[in-house]
Amino acid sequence: MERSNTDLLENENVLYHARLHWALFLGPAMLLLLGGLSVSSKGLAAAVMSGLGLLWGMLSYKTFCSSSIRLTNKRILVRVGTVIRKIYAVPLTDVTLVDLHQPSLGVILNFGNVTIIYGGKFKSSFKMVASPAEFVTKVRDQVTITRGNTPPTG
Repeated sequence: MERSNTDLLENENVLYHARLHWALFLGPAMLLLLGGLSVSSKGLAAAVMSGLGLLWGMLSYKTFCSSSIRLTNKRILVRVGTVIRKIYAVPLTDVTLVDLHQPSLGVILNFGNVTIIYGGKFKSSFKMVASPAEFVTKVRDQVTITRGNTPPTG
């Protein structure tokens, strides 16, 4: 779901929009599948497992649709989560480090965790970001431009 630009500052433009990855649904799908396949032999326990998988899937879908990670020419704007909501607006001038971690499955499916360290002491991590290397590269380039240096080529 695309967010409106009403929360942007004057002369601020969105340069890149990152999304959460569809792999967010793998856990709930596995729980729902295992519960569904074992209903005939495990009865109520399997039905409860299927119900939990369905609930987890609905929460994951809400998180997937309502989350937004945007890079502007001035800030990084982040809204992620459903039950525990994280909302950040980090000025690019405060960013000291942007890094990513991709587990093995994340390398294969192209998702990972992005960590932003800003203000010299604050750290924010966002999980299950789609195309994290591209996002991190865009942020690093924009931080370089914001600080008045020329961005790296290549």
